[in-house]
Amino acid sequence: MPTMPKPTDGDREYFRALLPDDARVEVKPMFGSLGAFVNGNMFLGLYGRDVGVKLDDAARAELLAEPGAGPFGPAERPMGGYVALPPAWRSEPERAAPWVGRALEHVGSLPPKRPKAKRA
Repeated sequence: MPTMPKPTDGDREYFRALLPDDARVEVKPMFGSLGAFVNGNMFLGLYGRDVGVKLDDAARAELLAEPGAGPFGPAERPMGGYVALPPAWRSEPERAAPWVGRALEHVGSLPPKRPKAKRA
């Protein structure tokens, strides 16, 4: 099993700088990284240096047309429905902000995720 890439403090700062000012957003640690959730569903994730957003099909195709955008997650098994933001946008977070907003809107419209039952 390949090792998970660890984000740097700078990667975490970039991720946090992209978080919308919305009371519904909850940030949780995930496998040594971070995820931002709305209603229990992740809309923004950090995997190594990559930041990914979950979008509907049309928006996903639109973002994938941007130079540098691509699959999000492990190369051998990218996360379905997510797109990694172009790395060049790290120096231009204002370019990423609309996509993060679209991800929040899309995922916020999905049914809330039900907590898994605890094992006895």
